[in-house]
Amino acid sequence: MATNKLALLRYKTIDECLKNRFRKWTLNDIIEKVSDALYEYEGITSGVSKRTIQADIQVMRSDSLGYNAPIVVNDKRFYTYEDATYSITKSPINETDMEKMKEIVSVLKQLNGFNYFDEMSELIAKLENNVNKSAKKTKNHIQFDDNKELRGIEHINPLYQAILNKTPLFIEYQSFKAQKPSKEIYYPYLLKEHRNRWFLVSMKKKHPYLMTLALDRMIEFQPLTKEQYVEYEGVDFERYFDDLIGVTKSQRDRAQRVILEFDKTNAPYVITKPLHRSQQVLSENENGIIIRIDVVLNFELEKEILGFGECVKVLAPRNLQARIKRRIERAAKYYGENKKEDK
Repeated sequence: MATNKLALLRYKTIDECLKNRFRKWTLNDIIEKVSDALYEYEGITSGVSKRTIQADIQVMRSDSLGYNAPIVVNDKRFYTYEDATYSITKSPINETDMEKMKEIVSVLKQLNGFNYFDEMSELIAKLENNVNKSAKKTKNHIQFDDNKELRGIEHINPLYQAILNKTPLFIEYQSFKAQKPSKEIYYPYLLKEHRNRWFLVSMKKKHPYLMTLALDRMIEFQPLTKEQYVEYEGVDFERYFDDLIGVTKSQRDRAQRVILEFDKTNAPYVITKPLHRSQQVLSENENGIIIRIDVVLNFELEKEILGFGECVKVLAPRNLQARIKRRIERAAKYYGENKKEDK
């Protein structure tokens, strides 16, 4: 039997509750959360009955939908997953849902010729490939840049919903430099993808500046529906990342003129695959090319330049030239030290 839309919404909401280890969930808490979701997404004001939620939990525990969810009750009161890493979103898709996915792909393919859907071509191709591969009818005919070990992808949809509904978040986060995680209230504004990693542009409560949080460094987060949401004024998020390579930027940063000289071997590559949308070719001859890009000076820009190794030289600005030179000298010194150790 096909699972209806409302049932899926209830299962998804129950799953979000049981994954959330920030609080303990009684049956009444879950009923309240599901009722809120039904009102928010479907406009249903009658809520949901205790009997319905109990039946939903039994379905999730069973194999009828392939979930086999390890739902346990602690202290005869609090519902949770016995396995803290479990989620129904990680379960395989059943045959009925697979047929629905095929129908959706078919419709999207028909719409793909319209201008409104131009940017969806890659997404549709990836979706069709994954559906066909999951149905075991075809081999993998198209490969996208993908990192199976990357954490945080599961956060994208709930974070998107928080942005859409202007909901503050209580986030437990640990940066690469931090010794231990921190727990703070954030106001989410934008999700940003860069080289198969996802980031959240947000503002911490009582700190009036933007922060970029990596999703793979988020340990856990909880929507705070009763906390007042604070808009961030003065920034056009549609263009916030237009003047940089990567995601590292503060609202005070401004683009600078960067002049780079590439040798003749890499010149065709840089011309056909520009480093940035602002790229201009200033000169070109048999020895190579000189280009200009107008970008914020950040860590990702330096990584991009260093990735070309000995094939590129920074001509301007001087402070960027000096930083790249120091990093190359440190790298050369490091190799020199290794050579001594080998002896």
